[in-house]
Amino acid sequence: MLGIVRKLRDKLAGSQNSLIGKLAEAIRLRGKVDEDLMDELEDILLRADTGVDMTTTIMDNLRDDIRQKKITTAEEVQASLQTALSGILLSRQGGQEDFYAVKSHKPHVIIFLGVNGVGKTTTIAKIAHNFRQQGRSVLIIAGDTFRAAAIEQLHIWAERAGAEIIKTQQGGDPSAVVFDGIQAAQSRNTDIVLIDTAGRQHTKQNLMQELAKMIKTIKKLIPEAPHEVLLILDATTGQNAISQTKTFHEVAQVTGLVLTKLDGSAKGGIIFNIVHTFNLPVRFIGIGETLTDLQPFDPETFVEAIFSCSEPVTAES
Repeated sequence: MLGIVRKLRDKLAGSQNSLIGKLAEAIRLRGKVDEDLMDELEDILLRADTGVDMTTTIMDNLRDDIRQKKITTAEEVQASLQTALSGILLSRQGGQEDFYAVKSHKPHVIIFLGVNGVGKTTTIAKIAHNFRQQGRSVLIIAGDTFRAAAIEQLHIWAERAGAEIIKTQQGGDPSAVVFDGIQAAQSRNTDIVLIDTAGRQHTKQNLMQELAKMIKTIKKLIPEAPHEVLLILDATTGQNAISQTKTFHEVAQVTGLVLTKLDGSAKGGIIFNIVHTFNLPVRFIGIGETLTDLQPFDPETFVEAIFSCSEPVTAES
């Protein structure tokens, strides 16, 4: 556990602009527990895209804790805030099972959604790699047929991860390649199917309709699939991640989130906002580009790591 915290801390450290860095700095510099400190913390949360409702909940819980426990020191304020933040995330995780402990059905189908540039391709490769490390067979379906470069990039990453790939030419029908890919997986008795989709903007109705068609195609072959629908979000996009989640969730019934680019993000509060608004678990956080840089999301470990990015809080006399 210490190794995970240290790795996360190292990845998240080095930015005075990070959400928790600013909170910890405000607590450390003021030292005194008063309403001015509460106002400053509330302002930081709001500017970090934590959202009005979520910020109100956090601050109400913090004030209650300060009152009930008669908190008077900066160390106690930080400990209370850390507990409150991890508690919010824990309440939405729902005691989720290990993502990789899939059921006995074959194939286990996971589809990946997200707008351009969020890190969908590398996330697929990392998850494929982890399944392969378990000895499971993996087939990747290149459902992004709009860009030849996307197909080629996914092919390269599939080879690195030791996974098979089903693809078609640029401009091909995404639903057709999904149909062919799942049929191939069924005939080969493949354990895991990972489906890439085009980096469509959530505001493009025709592309969202194409996504709905792909979901319908999957269900024709395997009625209970997809078994997981992962939405990849760039944490630095701030409030736009809320509208993305809303639209994708309406079309494809998202089951979990993957948050990328959290390191050094002043918009890091979006993680609490999204979890609170949609009651969806965060499955993973991306903290780098290598195949091993995808961490299963643990709220307590995450909050511990990002609080430890800042200098230790010391009370002032």
